[in-house]
Amino acid sequence: MPTDPDLVPFEPPPRPLPLVTGLWKFRHNFIETFPRPAYEQAVTRITGKLSDSLLLCDPDLIAELLVARADAFSQHTMTRRALGSVIGETSLLLAEGAEWRWQRRTVAPTFRHETLLAFVPVFSAIAAQQVARWRTARSDAPVDVEADMNRIALDVIVETMLGGAAALDVAAYRDALTTVLETVQWHGVLMMFRLPAWTPFPGRRRARHASEYLHREMHRVLTARRARPSPHPDLLDLLLAAHDAETGRGMTDSELTSNLLTFINAGHETTAVALTWALWLTARDPVLQEKLCEEVTAVAGSAPIDASHVDRLALCRQALQEAMRLYPPVPSLSRQAHAETHLGPHQVTPNTLIIIPTFVLHRNVRLWESPNSFSLERFAPEQAKVRPRYAYLPFGAGPRVCIGATFAMLEATVVLATLVRAFRLRPLPGHKPKPVARVSLRPQGGMPLLIEAR
Repeated sequence: MPTDPDLVPFEPPPRPLPLVTGLWKFRHNFIETFPRPAYEQAVTRITGKLSDSLLLCDPDLIAELLVARADAFSQHTMTRRALGSVIGETSLLLAEGAEWRWQRRTVAPTFRHETLLAFVPVFSAIAAQQVARWRTARSDAPVDVEADMNRIALDVIVETMLGGAAALDVAAYRDALTTVLETVQWHGVLMMFRLPAWTPFPGRRRARHASEYLHREMHRVLTARRARPSPHPDLLDLLLAAHDAETGRGMTDSELTSNLLTFINAGHETTAVALTWALWLTARDPVLQEKLCEEVTAVAGSAPIDASHVDRLALCRQALQEAMRLYPPVPSLSRQAHAETHLGPHQVTPNTLIIIPTFVLHRNVRLWESPNSFSLERFAPEQAKVRPRYAYLPFGAGPRVCIGATFAMLEATVVLATLVRAFRLRPLPGHKPKPVARVSLRPQGGMPLLIEAR
């Protein structure tokens, strides 16, 4: 498989960037700061005046970091500081130690596969609503698929988590979340210069007001649900009823609010990003589109996708998996050691920024043949079995693996299948989307595609 130039969004720097250039790139698109050697080596160490960073593209070291010795490392302070203002530091995503363990035990039953299958009709119905909207669109004018996938994913999470869009002003919520995410990278820049959290930066006041709005909305929804339970149980009902099997402890309103923000924000954002890139990659390959449509028709005919169909949509699932390899919704993970220690042969201290650059890992030439090409065969069962387990991390790994991974794959598979059965998609001539990393890996300027009803 030759390299596809459309899938090489930028040329990585040949060596670590100078301080000022690196900070500018980090602020605007941090995946552009990862140097070329990281795409070719197992480990790349970058030491400067302000930082010591270890970039890991070695599956064995990743397994040590995330699995075998997970308790020796924590979420990096930069991550907690950047995301804490959005979701709160008591959420499952940012909690540590015993606080994290009891929350994970408490929430885990809510995300069991058999529980989530009950939501497949919701995924299918909301995808059908998008089909209806697209049928009114002009075939000679592009639609912004990124905006549409964000709408689908947020509608899904509001319906399944909060019992319907009436509980939330979806458009206002989406705008507030975008405002907050646009400023997240500033927290990393401030930390590199060891500046306090209150240091001003462009957009800070607007982001704070947006974050306060998100928290108020979640608290309002929670208070309303306690006063009036939903007639149709949803994920919020399951969270309200959840108690730790070991201690009997339930979540406080503050913890519930933080976790609602986590599940809604992370859940809709990452799924929308995965679907956006998958649709663009599929649009570039008319033959693949026909194969996907044939699969969906053979499995479900013209009926809505239901829980009995999902496991048989193998090609749709592989298309999503390969899209998340090339454009992982979460483009990097970071950790720091609790104390001075070793990671494999590498000495690390609590000041060492340990990064798994997922975007780079998924394109590392040691791990992937022709990494800058799009091939569903990589995720055929026979190839998946021989690949190192920790070479592919769209949802992380180990005890802190994304608890919503099954939910995301079920939703994305149903939506992709519904859309490719109803439409043919074409890329906009001359448009080469560029991935931009903030918290997630969005395409710069949206994702215009041409669509034609079948």
